[in-house]
Amino acid sequence: VELVESGGGSVQAGGSLRLSCERSGVIDRSYCMGWFRQVPGKVREGVATIDMDGSRDYIDSVKGRFTISQDNAKKTLYLQMNSLKQEDAAMYYCAVDLRSTCSWYPGGYNYWGQGTQVTVSS
Repeated sequence: VELVESGGGSVQAGGSLRLSCERSGVIDRSYCMGWFRQVPGKVREGVATIDMDGSRDYIDSVKGRFTISQDNAKKTLYLQMNSLKQEDAAMYYCAVDLRSTCSWYPGGYNYWGQGTQVTVSS
């Protein structure tokens, strides 16, 4: 399984970006997908998760601003980010957890993309 993120860039505070994560390879079991972010010197944190049934979860700081979705036919995961704040700036990663129950623990995820950088200016 390979994951490739895209869509990062530089945006002013209040702006929007949509991140994409294209998946190649076959997963023959239930799984969860997540978006994580990391800034230098800090631990990687989960931002949003979605399971095979479409159930979604978000960390409190992005609720109402970010939306996670997936297009199973295209094997693509998305993260729509609106009303971006400077504290949202980070490297964003998508990941696959080969368990049906989503978690926020990065160590539980089996596959990771290379990341896409999001920069938010004031």
